[in-house]
Amino acid sequence: MNVLVINCGSSSLKFQLIDSESEKVLAKGLCERIGIDGSLTYQPAGGEKVKSEKDMPTHTEAIKYVIDALTDSETGVVKSLNEIGAVGHRMVHGGEKFASSVVITEEVKKAVEECNDLAPLHNPANLIGVNACEELMPNTPMVGVFDTAFHQTMPEKAYMYGLPYAYYDKYKVRRYGFHGTSHSFVSKRAAEISGKPYDAVKTIVCHLGNGASVCAVLNGKSVDTSMGLTPLEGLVMGTRSGDIDPAIMEFIAKKENLDIEGLMKVLNKDSGVYGLSGLSSDFRDLSSAAAEGNKQAQIALKVFSYRVAKYVGSYAAAMNGVDNIVFTAGIGENDHEVREEVCSYLQFLGIELDKEANAKRGEEVMISTPGSKVKVYVIPTNEELAIARETVALVK
Repeated sequence: MNVLVINCGSSSLKFQLIDSESEKVLAKGLCERIGIDGSLTYQPAGGEKVKSEKDMPTHTEAIKYVIDALTDSETGVVKSLNEIGAVGHRMVHGGEKFASSVVITEEVKKAVEECNDLAPLHNPANLIGVNACEELMPNTPMVGVFDTAFHQTMPEKAYMYGLPYAYYDKYKVRRYGFHGTSHSFVSKRAAEISGKPYDAVKTIVCHLGNGASVCAVLNGKSVDTSMGLTPLEGLVMGTRSGDIDPAIMEFIAKKENLDIEGLMKVLNKDSGVYGLSGLSSDFRDLSSAAAEGNKQAQIALKVFSYRVAKYVGSYAAAMNGVDNIVFTAGIGENDHEVREEVCSYLQFLGIELDKEANAKRGEEVMISTPGSKVKVYVIPTNEELAIARETVALVK
C-alpha cells in the first residue's frame, strides 16, 4: 500500500509518499509560503529536485499541487489517486483524548479542535491539512498520528505540576510531552539492535534538534519526558529557553517593559543557544565560532550539553537504571562533540565511549565500547516512516 504522509504547518506542508511494503520513499517534497505567494519543491526517488512557484491561497490548492506532482505523466510516481491507499497526518497535540493513533472521523476532528488551546499554532494547521485532503480524496482513509500520544502512559507523579489542582480539573494543565512519534520509533529500534524485548528494557532517548527533548522509556512505555504542557519546557533548545525560574518572567517584564506576548516571544524565539550565543541557533555556526575562541558560543554549547546530561541522569534515577541511551534528530545524529560532552557526565553509569565510532555522522551506530555497562547508540529518526507504519496498521 502507498501511504501519503502529510505534515501540515500554518504556512507550509511537508509530504512523503511511502511504499509500505518496501518502506521506500517514492517521492517527497515541500509546499512553502501558503497564503502568501506559494512554492512547491518536489523530488521523485532517484530524480532531480524541482522547485516551482505556485499560487497557493490555501492548503487545499497546496494539496492539489502535491497530487498533481505525484500523478504527473513524466515525473509522477503513481498513475492516479487510486494508487494512494491511505493518508497519515502528523497531529501535534491530542491532549488526554488520544493515547494512540486513530482513523480520522468527524468526532476525532472535533476532539482535536478542543485541544487547539494547547497548540494554537499547530493544531488548526493540522486540521486544515486533513480537511483539504478529505475534499480532494473523499474515499481515501485518513489517520491521525499524535506527537503527544506516546507520552499518555506517563504516571500522575510525572505529569502533574505543583500548581493548584483546580487548573488541571478546569483547563487540563499538566505535562504532555512531544516528539512522541520519534521517541517511540527510536526506542523500539534500540531494543531491536540490542537484542532485548521492547517490554523488558530501559531506554533514554535524546531527540536533539532545533526543538529538543529527552524521554524515559521503561519496558516500552514513556514514563517521563522533558517537554511539558507546551514544547517550551525542558532542555535549552535552538531558540527556546527550556526550564527557567518562573519569577524571571516578572523580573524581565518590569525591566524591559514587556507584556505576556512580548515575554513569550523572548522565551520561544530569542532564547536557547541563539540567545546565549547572540549568534545563531545552528550548532554548526556555534561549533565554528567556539573553535575560533568565541566565549558566548562556547558557553551556549556547554549549557546545552550539561542540561541534556542532567535530564539523562535524572531519568536513570526515575527508572532505577538504564540499558540504552540513544541520540537522534539533527544534532543528536550529526554532532559528535555534543554526544561526547553529554556522555562525559555519565561515566558514573559505567558508560565508555568509542571515540572512533562516535566520529561518524548521520548513521545508525553503537558509539559505546563493547565493555560499556550502558549501550549508547546513534539512531536516525524517521517520523514519516513511523507515521506510515501507524497508518497501515489502522487501515489494513
